[in-house]
Amino acid sequence: MSALDDAFARCREEKRPAFIPFLMGGDPDMETTGELLSALARGGADVIELGVPFSDPIADGPVNQRAAYRALGAGAKLSSILGLIAAKRDELGVPVVLFTYFNPIHARGVARFAEQAATSGVDGVLCVDLPPEEGAAEFTPALAEHGVDAVYLLSPTSTKKRIDLVGKASSGFVYYVSRTGVTGERTALPADLVREVKKVRRRCGLPVAVGFGISSPEQVAEVGGIADGVVVGSALVRMVEEGGKDPELPGRIEERVRELTALIR
Repeated sequence: MSALDDAFARCREEKRPAFIPFLMGGDPDMETTGELLSALARGGADVIELGVPFSDPIADGPVNQRAAYRALGAGAKLSSILGLIAAKRDELGVPVVLFTYFNPIHARGVARFAEQAATSGVDGVLCVDLPPEEGAAEFTPALAEHGVDAVYLLSPTSTKKRIDLVGKASSGFVYYVSRTGVTGERTALPADLVREVKKVRRRCGLPVAVGFGISSPEQVAEVGGIADGVVVGSALVRMVEEGGKDPELPGRIEERVRELTALIR
């Protein structure tokens, strides 16, 4: 079993969903990101998603786009993010999933990336603009060779055929996008979310984590009642945007994670 398998199994035993917070690597700088990762783990993260900043983040809303631009402006690169994970991995004690676009992976070389990701302690990779059909030739096998899970996306527009394909291509878990569009906080969840998540869980045979638009403890609890994992990103990234390099920011992030998970523990 992989570290992601273990994390979801533990949460199932505790009869609760896994909580998966997201932050952008290198925002506002690498040192602060390291402190924030520790804060997420202390606050109760079961899995951590760490974004690799990219200059054309088409799947991201304004909050995460600005975070990517700040990180790039501060000099964050794939190499420095992998180095940070390697430095923090043992301390964190929870699996780390890279949230990335394919361009940085392609520039490095898929085989080289997979080897370096595994060596750095990356447990899974979610490449948001790489469909499983294109990943099947090199990307997914390269990750599997080094024991790294490949996480693929599903959305409300996914057909049954698509769900089956993604379920077979993925390992660790499947990431279900709760709504069409880009990342960002929302005041209400989609009306058909329960039905769609149940359909995906029934067909894909893997844990299903739901993200995009989840920002409050009540929404975490609502989604956690139907999914195996709950992802909160923009709400935390916005706190980083507002807090910057404030030395008290890690404490506030830790407390916010405790608040977000209070109703599912």
